[in-house]
Amino acid sequence: MTTEFSRALSLLRQERGVSQRAAAKELGVSQALLSHYENGAREPGLKFLARVCDYYDVTADFMIGRTMMRDGAGIQPELLFKAGDDRDNRLRGSAAALMSKRLLCNSISLLFDILGKTSHRVLISAVLRYFSAAFYKVFRLIYVYAGRNPSGFFSIHESYYAPACDAELFSAEAHIRAILAKRRPAGAPDGEAPVLPEISNETLTKEYPALVGSMFSILHQAGEQIKERVGDK
Repeated sequence: MTTEFSRALSLLRQERGVSQRAAAKELGVSQALLSHYENGAREPGLKFLARVCDYYDVTADFMIGRTMMRDGAGIQPELLFKAGDDRDNRLRGSAAALMSKRLLCNSISLLFDILGKTSHRVLISAVLRYFSAAFYKVFRLIYVYAGRNPSGFFSIHESYYAPACDAELFSAEAHIRAILAKRRPAGAPDGEAPVLPEISNETLTKEYPALVGSMFSILHQAGEQIKERVGDK
């Protein structure tokens, strides 16, 4: 618990803008002891953990690194905000940002619908790993460079998180390739390769008329950008 707890404890105090001395007084410990807790030199007891949760209005799960959601709430699929259906523009921004969001949301929705037809949980999890690592890397860059945001919000040290994300991307891609390289009869368990539905221009256009245009736009943009960078004219 020490590493995650100390990181969260220091982060919360910095975010609140209070001194170590003031926080120690509110938490009923000496400044020296609070410093040990924040540095990971000492591990707190349950009573102190409870006081910290009350003082910063967070859950124990957040303090010990089991979740990044401070209220401890889990995510229920039926309650997920449908960003692709954001007709009232709750996610505000420039026209370019709004268009980019819709293109990407639509394309990812199409991809995961195809994956859902395989009922292959391992493949779906591997693809999610890939997207999650890419999102983590980009969001962390933007979060930290936005200013006044301590990098301690994230559990991976700033000195190596970027190559660690790259390694995770390579690992997830290798896992996806390994899954798809296998062959299996219909109805075989997840340990075997998935049975993919027919994927062609015609079937995609027929089954996803509202989404396929976004996907083709993303694929075209990416293809052109990649060709330009590798000099493939």
